[in-house]
Amino acid sequence: MSRDSSVTETSNEHETTFARTRMVAVGQSVFVTILWASSWVIIKFGLEQENLPPLIFSGMRYTFASVILIVAIISKSEYRIATRSLGKRWWSILSLYGIVFVAITQGSQFVGLFFLDAIMVSAFLNLTPIIVLLMGAVWLRETPSRDQTLWIALGVFGAMLYFYPLDLLSQSLIGIIVVLVGVLANALSSVLGRYINKERIAPPVVITGISMAVGSSLLLITGLIIEELTTITPLAFFYISWLAIVNTAFAFTLWNRAMQTLRAVDMTIINSTMLPQIVVFSILFLGESPTPLDWVGLTLLALSVAFVQISQARKNNRRRS
Repeated sequence: MSRDSSVTETSNEHETTFARTRMVAVGQSVFVTILWASSWVIIKFGLEQENLPPLIFSGMRYTFASVILIVAIISKSEYRIATRSLGKRWWSILSLYGIVFVAITQGSQFVGLFFLDAIMVSAFLNLTPIIVLLMGAVWLRETPSRDQTLWIALGVFGAMLYFYPLDLLSQSLIGIIVVLVGVLANALSSVLGRYINKERIAPPVVITGISMAVGSSLLLITGLIIEELTTITPLAFFYISWLAIVNTAFAFTLWNRAMQTLRAVDMTIINSTMLPQIVVFSILFLGESPTPLDWVGLTLLALSVAFVQISQARKNNRRRS
């Protein structure tokens, strides 16, 4: 066998291995989005069928998940060293991130689902990438491109179609306000998360574990203070455990593993499939039925969010290269 043919075979093997690894990563990340989308159905079941208080429900979910992550950190020397090396400044930043991303964003999501339909809450939260881009334009002076501006306009138009006519008499004003607060908190947490991950101060499991422990503790304590703790049935405990172990601790770990192989733009595209997944799950399991106009609005909003994120991911990749 000649040297050239040997090199060619080796190259082909590397390409085949990379392609296989990439397909596995794609499969993992798609599976994670399905788990995250299913969370909305499980949360609605817990709220409506088991009468779980929303803040206590969310607090227990993320506290349970953070305990799992903390155990993982303690059990591995690499994670313990990374945790001890964090300075006071980063502990403060991670604590703030946990408060904004877990305590406020996730807490408002559970409360919003207590008052509103899952599809409506999802539509609100899917405005987050657009708001993040607008925040960057105001605070970071990152002017959106012409294409991004057009996609933002399309997303706003799609949202207007979906929410038209917004009959406040048939919807909970409290729920809408809470979800809007959650959208702003989610956008702010995205900016904080980008900053933290950009600095690469610690492995993702350390960042997630510390921030989630802080945010979930505050969320659970708040829930225990202002809500009445109901009897937790075996089914309710199953919902909490499944959300904590599978849809949070396991899903985040799998997502971070896929991120080691896939590009940011790939992860963005896959993550953008959550809105249609939530719509389908809500129709199948919650009996929610969008009108034809709702479908048009949701489709435009989903396309807008997907292409805004893809455009931003490509822009960030060009800056790094």
